[in-house]
Amino acid sequence: MIFRRALQREFTHVAGAVFIALFAVLITVVLIRLLGQAAGGRVPVDAVLALIGFGALSDLPVVLTLTVFLGVLLALSRSYRDSEMVVWFASGLPLTAWIRPVLRFALPLTLVIAGMTLFLGPWANQKSSDYRGKLENRDDTQRVAPGVFRESSGAQRVFFVETEAGEDGKVRNVFVSEEKDGKLTVVVASKGSVQADEEGSRYVILEQGRRYDGIPGTPEYRVMIFDRYQLRIESNPQAAQPARVRTKPTAMLLQDADGFSLGELSYRINTPLEALILTLLAVPLSFVNPRAGRANNLLLALLIYLIYNNAILICQTWVSQGKLSFASGLLLPHLVASVLLVLLFYRRLVVMPFWRRRAPVALPLEGSGEVVAGEGGLLSGGEQQQGQAQ
Repeated sequence: MIFRRALQREFTHVAGAVFIALFAVLITVVLIRLLGQAAGGRVPVDAVLALIGFGALSDLPVVLTLTVFLGVLLALSRSYRDSEMVVWFASGLPLTAWIRPVLRFALPLTLVIAGMTLFLGPWANQKSSDYRGKLENRDDTQRVAPGVFRESSGAQRVFFVETEAGEDGKVRNVFVSEEKDGKLTVVVASKGSVQADEEGSRYVILEQGRRYDGIPGTPEYRVMIFDRYQLRIESNPQAAQPARVRTKPTAMLLQDADGFSLGELSYRINTPLEALILTLLAVPLSFVNPRAGRANNLLLALLIYLIYNNAILICQTWVSQGKLSFASGLLLPHLVASVLLVLLFYRRLVVMPFWRRRAPVALPLEGSGEVVAGEGGLLSGGEQQQGQAQ
């Protein structure tokens, strides 16, 4: 059918453009946050790309929800502005005829959102947490970056290396400061490298430098000049990362069935349902009066989305705290949204339809006292003859 094909093509094109814009915004936000952490030394530069991928996967359901909602809303709003809706309504199609094409477009994306929230999102959060745990458990030599002061894992040492390792595998102009038991130790060396023995133990080798030991605030300092200074690297034990609710698989949430697990499970189920109901809400919200502002319906739609999404988050919190049952947390926000959906359709179809047929009026026939029913008003005899000739 021409009607369905035209709508599907329009929805696809608009949703593709919306997704590209929203995904670019998402990547930019995640990149800025991670670059700030990398500049502060909390995340190494070579780990930024992997963390961007994990963060984008975990936040992608929100992007897809907005994509399907705004795609339908903008496509139908354009049809109102360009008076295409008048043509469709004049062809005998009511507003409810848009529900089936919208559902055919939204259901596949809703299934994708459900798969991401129930399976892919927790996997991405778990991988991101494991990766960050490995970064936290690195030894001090792996934290060093050229031109940046870095703290050790225990915040007892500060490292600085001016230039990275050259062809000989040695860095230049090394600075190490350590404070322990009220004593300050400062080591400076012109060269430094990391070596391992046959048993697998790793050592930091500093060459041509000095060591200063003393108590801050007192003139008592001991200076030692060395040609070669060797320090063993103590490997940090792999600390087990505490399991967060967001990282747990959906099957584990069903097994635990505690407050926090049920709250997270309600959010994962509510997200695809939210996307489906929002898409249906876009049909009555897409109405645009060409004589009024063109952005009014878009602002109202975004406000409804924010309220709807915050209601789901509040229900998740209440389920986690035991203030609301799991079933109520699933039904309450969608029940209110469904009532709003019915009211909006009723308003557009019954109370304030924007298309109305004019009442028939009596048209006099030329040369007789008879009248015929017509639309739009009285026609003169010359206009009637011209119409008959046409």
